[in-house]
Amino acid sequence: MHSVHLAVLMTSHDRRARTLSALRALEEQRGLPAGTTFGVHLVDTGSTDGTPEAVRLRHPAVEVMSVGVDVPHNQALRIASRNSRSGGGGGGPLGGAPGGPTHSWTHQLWLDDRVELFPDALANLLRTAAAAGTGAVVVGAVRNAYGDTVYSGRRGRSLILVEPGEHRPEPCDTYDGRVVLVPRAVYDLVGDPDKVFRHRMGDYDHGCRARRAGVTAFVAPGHAGECVGGPDAPGSREPGIGVREALRRVTSVQELPLHPWWVYCLRHTWPWAPYLMLSPYARTAARATLGRLRG
Repeated sequence: MHSVHLAVLMTSHDRRARTLSALRALEEQRGLPAGTTFGVHLVDTGSTDGTPEAVRLRHPAVEVMSVGVDVPHNQALRIASRNSRSGGGGGGPLGGAPGGPTHSWTHQLWLDDRVELFPDALANLLRTAAAAGTGAVVVGAVRNAYGDTVYSGRRGRSLILVEPGEHRPEPCDTYDGRVVLVPRAVYDLVGDPDKVFRHRMGDYDHGCRARRAGVTAFVAPGHAGECVGGPDAPGSREPGIGVREALRRVTSVQELPLHPWWVYCLRHTWPWAPYLMLSPYARTAARATLGRLRG
């Protein structure tokens, strides 16, 4: 088997302790193929808690770029990907030069800094990828502290969460972008998450575009790691807020901004796109109205 050179793409914002825990867990991976190397590319979006400085101090091999707080998650991930391409992406086991400029990467790993990988997670992902072939994306399922799967692959138009199997990979249609292994051949075909999705939906769109291009996707057996909690409850569902405020929140960059949501629906949900485009906003308005009437 040829050598594996991983370009790990991460973003951070005011989560110093969690970011450091994620990097420590990455550094402690075991059972990897001989000769496996890392290049970690972290883009910090305006942290005020000392995250970039702490990372540079404790993990000097990590390439850290600081950008403005106005740079959304999806754009920061695209910047990390650009940095991995300009810097090669290989390197050593987080102990060499930042970014690892010595050779080009064979895989990108999207890694959310809130996820602490289990010690054999990368070995499991790479083993699944080797069995699936170079034209397949491999997703790592993530559980919360109670053992519930909170991020994974997704299936169907309703994006049902895929539970990981115990011993066999599970097929999926798209994926949450918390732990995703993208081989070079897939990257060359699909590219980065689309810039039209500034904060959310870029991962789902990427998976749908990959499937349309003939790329298969699988959830690796077992859980790849653990994160604190799960997806935050949408702010538009806060009890007692009025219709105008609820609609303002649901159309914000944190939830379903109009243009990106419409692009997603037009690309991936036709002929149901017109209905699906309007339905979350109509439900939000109805929920807020009923809440006010009952309150």
